Amino acid sequence: MSSPAVAEAPGRAPGKPGYTIVDTDIHPAAPAAEIRSRLSAAHQARWDMFGSRVPGPPEIYPRVRNAGFRLDSWPEAGPPGSDLGLIRSQLLDEFDVDHGILIPLQGHSWGVEEPEYAAALCRALNDWQQDALLDPEPRLRSSIAIPVESPDLAAEEILRRAGDPRFVQVLLSTGGELGFGRRRYWPIYAAAAEAGLPIAAHTGGLELHRGAGWPSFYLEEHVWNGNTMASLVVSMLCEGVFDQYPDLQVICIEGGIAWAAPLMWALDDAWEQLRLDVPHLRKPPSEYIREHFWFTTQPIEEPDNPADLEVILGHIGMGERIMFASDYPHWDFDSPRHAPRLFPAALRDGIMGANACRLYDLPQRATEVTR
Repeated sequence: MSSPAVAEAPGRAPGKPGYTIVDTDIHPAAPAAEIRSRLSAAHQARWDMFGSRVPGPPEIYPRVRNAGFRLDSWPEAGPPGSDLGLIRSQLLDEFDVDHGILIPLQGHSWGVEEPEYAAALCRALNDWQQDALLDPEPRLRSSIAIPVESPDLAAEEILRRAGDPRFVQVLLSTGGELGFGRRRYWPIYAAAAEAGLPIAAHTGGLELHRGAGWPSFYLEEHVWNGNTMASLVVSMLCEGVFDQYPDLQVICIEGGIAWAAPLMWALDDAWEQLRLDVPHLRKPPSEYIREHFWFTTQPIEEPDNPADLEVILGHIGMGERIMFASDYPHWDFDSPRHAPRLFPAALRDGIMGANACRLYDLPQRATEVTR
């Protein structure tokens, strides 16, 4: 990845942080009418009769209070995340955010329907992002929603958007019909690699609770995401995705971070004994993880003793691959003003923006005045 340029930032208010702020997990949501109007007549009829295959998180039992959003994030019309004015006032302007990466909420569940319909939904969602958010707001970049269970059509959508530099990653929800390392999904990775785009693996998709059954309580639902993310990491690594696509980068979004250290320890230890099982893995699994994976901070683990987080991040050894995320407009939103206190001082500037600027090739703000 090329080194980003440094942009001049005249007129920034005194007292604002000298580091660049990049929010890597902002959730827009398209109003239903905006999607329907972008579908063909045949797909409109399917939309009216059948909707989509997978319900969104507020519709899944156990239900989330206030549909899982901040009370103040609801616009006068439409769902939270549909009003650019609120995104600006509550996030971009309020916290002086330099760049925001959009991850559309419907992209977590759409894309697993009948193939052509799934592709149409994702194409409409991407068109809406472009029209409603990217065109009027230059601080925003976005993710390409894809029909994930139809990889040939997903590849077409990736290549369709690849010419627009505002689409900076390919969205992949963590719950698929198969492990995401399987060759069935490789056309997605081939298209992303060809376009020079990372894969953004975000909690969501078809099935989030493999091996444990459906939860009785929201607490179970909320804290299990890291386990699902770890499964995705192991599947992609062991199936040889990174041997096939050595430049591919994958971002683990909204799945925690601390689990990565013991996972790497366990993988390296077992790999020493089981190399005949995975002869394509030419080096310890931890090296693949440190070369190909990135993490976002929300929800980052918050031990009673903050020094414990610094210790575990030291064990992971990937401080230059951790990026700030607010998860706006969800209830557990992390403020760009308060979250930096959680991060080790030596990693703070990188986590808050410099790491993301390097990955996404975004300009950093001028840093003549440091903290």
